[in-house]
Amino acid sequence: MKYLVGGLILVSAICVTDVRGADKAADVSRVLPAGQLPADARLGTPRHLRDKNHPWAPPATKAAWLREADAIRKQVLVSTGLWPLPPRPEPKPTIHGKIDRDDYTVEKVFLPSAPGHYVTGNLYRPKNRPGRLPAVLAPHGHWNQGRFYDAGEEAAKKQIEGDDESLMSAARYPLQARMVGLARMGCVVFHYDMVGNADSKQIGHTQGFRDVEALSRLQNFMGLQTYNSLCALDFLASLPDVDTDRIGVSGSSGGGTQTFMLCAIDPRPAAAFPAVMVSTNMQGGCICENASYLRLGINNVAIAALFAPRPLGMTGANDWTIDIETKGLPELKQVYSLFGAQEKVDAKAFPQFGHNYNQVARERMYEWMNQHLKIGRETPYKETDFEPIPPAELSVFDEAHPLPENASDAASLREAVTEYQKQMFDSLLPKSQTDVAKYEETIRAAANVMLDTGVPAAMDLEREDRDTAHESGYDIYKLLVGRKGAQEQVPLIALVSPDFNGEAVFCVHADGKAGLFTEDGEPKSAVQDLLDEGFAVVGADLFLTGEFVAEGEKPKYPALDENYAGYTLAYNRSVLANRVRDILTVIGTMVEDENINTIHLIGTGEAGPWAMLARGLAGKMVDKTIVDANGFGFESVTSINDPMLLAGALKYGGLGGLTALAAPAELTVAGTQGVPDAELQPLKTVYDAAQGKLTLIDKKLDMNGAAELLLK
Repeated sequence: MKYLVGGLILVSAICVTDVRGADKAADVSRVLPAGQLPADARLGTPRHLRDKNHPWAPPATKAAWLREADAIRKQVLVSTGLWPLPPRPEPKPTIHGKIDRDDYTVEKVFLPSAPGHYVTGNLYRPKNRPGRLPAVLAPHGHWNQGRFYDAGEEAAKKQIEGDDESLMSAARYPLQARMVGLARMGCVVFHYDMVGNADSKQIGHTQGFRDVEALSRLQNFMGLQTYNSLCALDFLASLPDVDTDRIGVSGSSGGGTQTFMLCAIDPRPAAAFPAVMVSTNMQGGCICENASYLRLGINNVAIAALFAPRPLGMTGANDWTIDIETKGLPELKQVYSLFGAQEKVDAKAFPQFGHNYNQVARERMYEWMNQHLKIGRETPYKETDFEPIPPAELSVFDEAHPLPENASDAASLREAVTEYQKQMFDSLLPKSQTDVAKYEETIRAAANVMLDTGVPAAMDLEREDRDTAHESGYDIYKLLVGRKGAQEQVPLIALVSPDFNGEAVFCVHADGKAGLFTEDGEPKSAVQDLLDEGFAVVGADLFLTGEFVAEGEKPKYPALDENYAGYTLAYNRSVLANRVRDILTVIGTMVEDENINTIHLIGTGEAGPWAMLARGLAGKMVDKTIVDANGFGFESVTSINDPMLLAGALKYGGLGGLTALAAPAELTVAGTQGVPDAELQPLKTVYDAAQGKLTLIDKKLDMNGAAELLLK
């Protein structure tokens, strides 16, 4: 068994302050040689959607995969603003304007989605097919004008010359060709609009969801489109001529993204075919394909794997999916093999074609759906000519069927969603002790995604002992700690008195462990008081504090993508999340000592809110907690480059709502003056219901005051 420091038994308490230290303090606390930064991958180039390689390795056992799949599914739902899943309106579609063709019909459809928002599209039905039929939901990708797409005569000729297509009708109208092909095979098909395309013009594509307020409430374009997909699926499943056990989903490019996103969170689809999208390369270049937290630690392959063991077919092209057969498919085969269903996942790349959903790919999809939706064709379906419908005739709105009067723009929709989110959160607030578990389950799932952390188990930790020194009145131990496989190094020191009593105070300073010392390099009075009482005192440099910052420089916070912060936050933890993670890494390192019996957490000043969030996730590993909220509330975060930015914080009750996960553990929160009531009240409510011990103090509490309270 490894002890935290030397051969001593160490029990931990945590103390967080924000006083700036001087050079002598930094020298006495330094773990690494002067001028050397931690070997921490987080100091490198942030991950980006256009990286050439987004690796992910599936678990080796079915049990491990089921656990990971549950976590990934929650990650997807939280990221898209759909955790917990909001209610959806009953499918009350307006269906009109039937267009009759030789062996199929096309109708115009619009139906309510989010408040004041509508899903629009065309419904293709085969003629003279009795009984309940298989069905396919068809989200389109980033085609010019969406489902109204017309390639034009010249482009169509080139498609035929390049063997992408064989028919002029399909070459000019490849989206219509796909719907016609499926309808002629005997499927009911709903071809619906992505937001901002064709008839869905209430909100411009990629517009209205880029600001800090939207980030703070996890209101994003991908979430709206995924919600629309759920409503579209509800509609398709409600049709009397649809067999709900035989519904497939297929789209390409951005429609491929919607295909595997929908199939990741809804159990109803029986088969899926996302074309030219699933890969370990570029992950989706549009705002509508990215959202905060979506791909932290994972990639599109992992999200697509959530469909296992249901049949999943894919195509690749001469784009970011060109390597799908060797990068992506093997990982999917591994997951499917855990269910004995390797044959139910397949991919074929066509490097001779550019980014597409051409006839070659469509006919591969037809056969996949024929097999797995049990359509019953004995020979592969080959496309034949069809009469395209002019785009204007596909439009769902006309004088007799205008856009409903309650149709809302992005601002109005967001206002309605915000009001719903508040009602949702209020409904979770417990009224009695028996209600606490539901709050805990829902909010902890969100917090685990938003902070991408938890107290690591001993098997998930790694450490490097660096130095031990004897000072007057105490010993000082220096080490580096991190999580296995994460390439993280957190410099840590422990001050241990000769009269060590089995408890310790871990003091996390906003500038790092140097905050434990005076300008002369002596322990500060609060630290000395704790040492005199037999406590050990621990300090650590959290991300971008202390030794993470080159001498003489200020912290360089990673710049988020100014076009859309979700492009960065979909792949990388925020500064705040990294700091909370480091606090919990150090706690886990302390808990590794089998003789640890108590953990206390103290946090003051600027770093107090970091400690509050960490306490919410620390569970029973922390005993007394004394923190200063520093008057902070997430409502005050107005810039994407604020190091306190935490996407989704306001959706889940802000600082108090997330800290309330600590209930019923003993908690003292000072510095509450200035904390918005909407962020403080949830803490009171949950603690009252949990019958926990909560003390609130208006005035701020410095390190001396915190130590004094701990020593009482």
